[in-house]
This record gives sequence, C-alpha cells and structure tokens, in this order.
Amino acid sequence: MQRTQLMPRPVSSSDDGPHNKQRTTLAGTQAHARQGTHTRQGVHIKQGAHAASAQVLLGRYRVLEVNSQGGFGTVNVCWDARLQRRVAIKRMPLRFGENSPREASTLDEALAEARTSSMLSHPNIVTMFDFERDDSYSYLVMEYVDGLNLADFLARVEDGVLTFDECAHLVDSVASALAFAHENGVLHLDIKPANIMVDRTGTVKLADFGMASLASAAGYGGARGGTVGYMPPEQISGDMVDERTDIFALAVVVWQALTGTCPFAARTAEQSLELIERGPSTPLSHVEPELAGRVEDTLLRALEPNPMSRTASVERFARDLVPALGNSQEGAASLHDLLNQAEPDEEPDIEQDWERLHVPLSARAPWLPQLCMRAFSAATASWVAYQLVPYVAPGSHKALIAGVAVAGIASAAWPPLAGASAIALVVAALVAQPSALGISLALIVGSMGVAWWVAAGRRSYLSGPALLLPGCLHSPVASVPLSAFALGPVAAFFTAAGGFLFNLLVTLSTYVVFYAEELAPLLRDVALEPRTWAMTAACGTSALVGSLISRDRTSSRMMLGQLVSCLLLVATYALVSHMENGNIATTLGIPALVVALILGATLCIVCALMGDDGQYQKGDE
Repeated sequence: MQRTQLMPRPVSSSDDGPHNKQRTTLAGTQAHARQGTHTRQGVHIKQGAHAASAQVLLGRYRVLEVNSQGGFGTVNVCWDARLQRRVAIKRMPLRFGENSPREASTLDEALAEARTSSMLSHPNIVTMFDFERDDSYSYLVMEYVDGLNLADFLARVEDGVLTFDECAHLVDSVASALAFAHENGVLHLDIKPANIMVDRTGTVKLADFGMASLASAAGYGGARGGTVGYMPPEQISGDMVDERTDIFALAVVVWQALTGTCPFAARTAEQSLELIERGPSTPLSHVEPELAGRVEDTLLRALEPNPMSRTASVERFARDLVPALGNSQEGAASLHDLLNQAEPDEEPDIEQDWERLHVPLSARAPWLPQLCMRAFSAATASWVAYQLVPYVAPGSHKALIAGVAVAGIASAAWPPLAGASAIALVVAALVAQPSALGISLALIVGSMGVAWWVAAGRRSYLSGPALLLPGCLHSPVASVPLSAFALGPVAAFFTAAGGFLFNLLVTLSTYVVFYAEELAPLLRDVALEPRTWAMTAACGTSALVGSLISRDRTSSRMMLGQLVSCLLLVATYALVSHMENGNIATTLGIPALVVALILGATLCIVCALMGDDGQYQKGDE
C-alpha cells in the first residue's frame, strides 16, 4: 500500500483490515495500495503538549513542553541553560500507599539501577545525562530525541501500523539495543511503544532503561515493574525475570506495529495474563496473509507464556524475523521521510530572553559562583595578611608583599586556606617576640584554630571568609550572615562564634602589638565579662538557626534564613546593650550591627540572582 504522510490525529479503524481500507490524510481522502512513495507536506510532528515557559526544573532546565502521557510521570522537553541544548526530563512522583511505608533502601537500589542503566552507550539507546531526586520526585535528564515515540507515531500514521520494511527496521534497532544491554547485565523490563523513539533521521532508540524498577520501588506496585499488556506471565506474577522477558515485550510491540492492536491489552494484569495463556485471539495470518509462515511462527514462539519455550536470545529473534519482514534500510528511509515533514524548532535565545525564561544566573553562568568564592576568599585572606604580616616581620616591605601575595594566591587556589593562613599569621605574630607566655598563647590559639579548621574550615569554600569578615568589615558579628548562608548548621555555629572570638583576639593583640605579657591580662578580663560569652553564643545561635532554615538551598528559604538570623542579632543587641558596660573591645555598636544587616541584605540579593542551584555551598557537610 501507499503511505502518504503523518496524520494530525488518530484515525478510527474500519472492518476492512489495517492495510486495505481507505485512509483520510491531510491531503484528502484517498485509497492506497501496499507499495509506493511518501508524499511530504508540512506536518508539525510535535507531541500533544502545552507551553510551560515560566517553569524551571532543578534550577537550570526551562520547561518548553509538557507531555502528560509519559508512563509513570510526565516527560518535559526542556532547554538546558547551562549546556545550551534541548533535553528530555522524565519527572516521576515518588508516591507511597498507606500500607506501603517508604523504604529508603528499596528506592536507593532502584536509583542505583537507573544509574547503572545510564552508563549504556549505544546508538539505539537514549542517553541518560543526569539523575536527580528530592523528597517528592525523581528526575531523569535524558537525550532529547527530535521526533515521536512509537505510540504517538502509530496513533498518527495511517491505519496505526508500520509497513513491513519499517517494522524490520524497528526490530533490527531495538534488538540491537537490547542485545547490548543484556550483554552488560541490564534488563529493560518495560518495553512498549511509548518507550521507543523515532527521530527525524529515521533512527529508532529505546528509552527508559531502569525506569521499571524505579517505578515499582516508588510505589507503583500495580505496575509490577512493567506495563500491562506487554508484560509476560513471569513478570506479572513477580517471578524470576531474564532476557526472555524483554523478548516477549518486544514481540508484543511488533505484533501491535503490524496489526494496529496490542493482543494482550487489558484493564488489569490478571486479565492480561488470561489473554496471554489463551494466545492472540486473531492469528497474524488472518490480519495479513503475507505474514503467514516465518514471521508468524517467530512471533508466536517469542510470545510463549512459558519462558522455557520462548526464544532464548534477542539476537536469534531478530535474525529470524528481520529478513522475513523486509528491508531494514528502506524502512529507515521511510521513517525518515515521514518524520522529516517539519522543520526543527528554533532554539530559544537564552541571553536575550531573561524575563521570559526565568533561568537563574547560576544556570546560565555555572562558572560564576566558584569564581566569586575564590576571589572573595583571596580578598579577605589578603586583607588580613596585610594587617598581620607587619607584626610577624616588622619594617619589611618585601615580607609584606610576599605575605599578602602568598595568602591571596593560596586562598584563590583552594579557598579553605583563607582561614588557615590567618590563624597561622596570628600564631606567627605571637611567637615573633620570643617569650614563654607568647609561646603558650600561640599553642592555645593554634590548637583551637586547627580544631576549627578540621571540623568546619576545610569543609566549605566560604568558611574562611566567614571567619575573617569581622576583621575585614570592622563588625564583630559579620560572620553570622555568611555562615548562615553558606555553611551547615554545626559549621555555621562554630564559624560564627569563632569569627567573633577571632576578631576579638586580633583586636586586642594589635592593640598591644602582640606583646604576650600585656595581652594575657586583657584576654583574662574579657573572658570574665558576661557580654563576651553572650555575644559569642548569640552569633553562633543566630547562624545555626539561619542555616537550619536554609538547608533545602532554595532561594526563598535562604532569604528567610538571613532574615531570621539578622532579627536574632538585633534582639541580642537590645539585650546586651542593657548589660553593664565592660571592656570596649566587646562592645557591639550600632554601626557594627548595621554592617551585618547590610551584608545579610546583600546575600538575599545573591540568593535571588543565583536561584536554587546551591553552588555556593561547595564542599559543605
């Protein structure tokens, strides 16, 4: 018969059989015979979808289309703003029934299988680029196939069937993909038309490896790891599955592609099992007499209910079926002609469409967060070194230049060194004027500094700047906003509290030129002041609460964390200001508080610009 072009929507079947009836096409109503050419007309091949331009997934993928027909969830066609390409994202809700408590280990095993499947690299397998999950959804970021899945193709092509050549190409391609997967120890377990893609070049690709187990673990127990109508008895019953399970499903797909009907489609898995045990109700040769003999025998052997009687390997299945069906290369050319009726969609202009795309800055410029963190660390370390090196090597301009350069370069190369370099300079300044008391103070400061650096300082790119900000900004509480912004709760507590104490130590030390005999009494007096420990506890607690609120790393929660931590600081200032005045070094003035509030507001702006990507949390616990 002749095939003209893809239909704009499914056509209803008649009683004349799928290859002999009249077909309604966009060009009009016309009768066709089996052989012939394809007439190309401008038919748009996009799947039924609606625009969702305002939605962004995972902080970097702008949703272009939403396909609600995607298996256990939705399939979104997205624009990857970071790598400037289209991708397909399958988003599956992780739902759990009332009698099926969430089993993290089961879900993790299924996720591990999905990751294993993502390593399959084959021209007939849709590539999986990335995998993400949260408490509600799992996200599989896959290669975007510019074409249709087989279910949509059959729904829109005339009579809902493939020509023999096209079916030969389908079997050849899917069998090649399955053979490669089976050789690597991976089963598909959910072969169906919706998981077989046909792109504009006529290439057939198998999608969603690993999704069957993930769907079952996510709470879709009725699916039993597959799709009713395409599962063999052993999969329906929950028995052992192997390569023959995939062969059965592929044979069902081929039968449907040739006849337009899934022979075992039913409302429930149990009803489907009854149909499988009885066999196809209408022999293939009655639908298409040309398929009698080798084609029908091969398919029936692959559809045996007992896996022991079924075709043992997908290579054998393809070797028996493809030559009997037709010419695979001509089938590929036929699919190419049909799928190439519309021009590819233009790619969105990311740089000139900010308001419409709503893509966060971190997705459009993924290098920017790390560059800013390294520059910030280098700047704070260099400034502190500029202040402290003169006490280590008095009067030496070369030592000053070298110290500032080394601290800046080292902190830019690895930002956690910013805090370590400052602590090292304080220790060096204490021992620069040799005395037993100076060495003792240096040992105490060094031990506390090492403990902080091991526990918190080396875990984040911004821990060092958070410790040093009070000295750089002349605000004893400046550590709080940055610690709440960038660190985990425990690290935030010790860094903010340590930043207040470190600033106090440096302030007192520079006041007495790091002379230990004068520094020790000052430190003792400050340690006896309630104000000192009230402010230390307030800084640590404010940062901890802000970090707890910000733990999910979304922009809104991080801005809320900044607001709450700043309010706690203001409340603390109100309380401490009524305490008895003590040493001037521990006094928190309004200007210092204002500096911290401005820093918190600035970090809120950064949150809004960077979106929910969380890259500024580099290396945090």
